Amino acid sequence: MIERVSGRLLVKTPLIMANARGLLEAGRSNLQSGELIFDFSDVGEADSSALAVMLAWLRAASEVHSSIKFAHVPPGVLSLAELYGITDLLPLA
Repeated sequence: MIERVSGRLLVKTPLIMANARGLLEAGRSNLQSGELIFDFSDVGEADSSALAVMLAWLRAASEVHSSIKFAHVPPGVLSLAELYGITDLLPLA
């Protein structure tokens, strides 16, 4: 689901409701101190559950004194974040 590549966490599966729980756990298990970048460049499909997972990763990162950023967020996810008024909560790389 998530592969560590060149200091990034490359998300390799669609960010959809059916994968949300697995992605949440995979992201949490990859957290470590320092800054990490979740890279969505290989994600071809995403729905609103992507935002829930991303926000949960942000909360989990703060608990382990880590900071995360998101790269190559699918345009539809960014549009939903804007619609919901939470764009400022998503640190983009």
